[in-house]
Amino acid sequence: MTRPALPQHGVSWGRLKPRMESFAEGDFDWRAGRLALYVFDAGDEVRAVAKDAYAMFMTENGLGPAAFPSLRRMEDDVVGFGLSLLGAPEGACGDMTSGGTESILMAVKTCRDYWRAKDEAKRTEIVVPQSVHPAFNKAAEYLGLTVKRVPVAGDFTADVNAMAAAVDEHTMMVVASAPCFPYGVIDDIEGLSQLAIDRDIWLHVDACVGGYFAPFARMNGVNLSPFDFALPGVRSMSADLHKYGYAAKGASTVFYRSAALRKYQIFRFGDWPTGDMVTPTLAGTRPGGAIAAAWAVMNYLGCDGYRDKARIVVETREKYQRGLEAIGGFQFFGQHQLGLLAFGSDEFDMHAVSEGMRDRGWMSAGVREPKGMHLMLSPGHADVVEDYLAAMAETVIEVRAGERVAVAGGGARYS
Repeated sequence: MTRPALPQHGVSWGRLKPRMESFAEGDFDWRAGRLALYVFDAGDEVRAVAKDAYAMFMTENGLGPAAFPSLRRMEDDVVGFGLSLLGAPEGACGDMTSGGTESILMAVKTCRDYWRAKDEAKRTEIVVPQSVHPAFNKAAEYLGLTVKRVPVAGDFTADVNAMAAAVDEHTMMVVASAPCFPYGVIDDIEGLSQLAIDRDIWLHVDACVGGYFAPFARMNGVNLSPFDFALPGVRSMSADLHKYGYAAKGASTVFYRSAALRKYQIFRFGDWPTGDMVTPTLAGTRPGGAIAAAWAVMNYLGCDGYRDKARIVVETREKYQRGLEAIGGFQFFGQHQLGLLAFGSDEFDMHAVSEGMRDRGWMSAGVREPKGMHLMLSPGHADVVEDYLAAMAETVIEVRAGERVAVAGGGARYS
């Protein structure tokens, strides 16, 4: 393959724009509701707010709050909104990050340094359910730590007793998900909170998916078990704004029960000619547009707007589930209460079903253990339920008849 070279002369935007549009011709059509992961679309109006706000502060840099106090003000507001939604006590605090992976990495780093400061450097292990996001393994790899993954219980939630058995003198953190990505179910965080208190270990709740959804679903009457800072064992949480917060990518939040915990997140360095450099998160330069877009969308929607979006998504998820039950042959992985729906089958090959749906223009994530698929739904999916179910019914007929077989070497992946 010939390596591309930078054009010798600049090319006009009038010529570049159609080229870029042509690049996107092979992308899945998320605007038409045919993509059930990666994109969280709350509609044209919300998207326009995020786009305009991002453009307004596209050039400003979150690294320099002294130069751009506007960004500091907006970030403080966004963090405050999140803490209020997640039952945080007085004195809790946090920061915006570029995404869930960075939020998780920051929480793991903070926990590691907290134990080091207490002369507990032997604490280098994180105990997690098998369903937890790979970002914890990524953080551990970067930070010189190890992860113990524990099989989930029969209802696909974290097995609290098994995790308790895995905890030892080397454990620095246990993790719960609200909800987990593969199955879309909320772990027994109340049980893990008690474990964290009893063993004096750090509990992190990964609410990257549900942090800006579950509070509004609960306001709408969905009966959710406790999952946030209302539980005394929870020391930190991660919650993504660019998922069900409907903000522009990349925007997430990481929260701590107290400033005394957060202080271990901060990077400080002064032994260079320009003087002290202090950064709260992994990034140096931080795009002002992401901060501004999150602030604008959250204010634009408000609690009422988010509650309405959550209602639409929950009702849509219920319609998908009823439709799949009517097709027959599917089993659902645990109790789904939010916007995710994970399902498999003992009757036919789910990887073949997934490939058949992709060939029909529908893309969603796969599940490997057990074989299955899952849908991560947004408000826009409410308009395409019947189309999706019709395509699924046709695909299942093909797979049952042996007309479609999964491609060798295929299967679930999240990339």
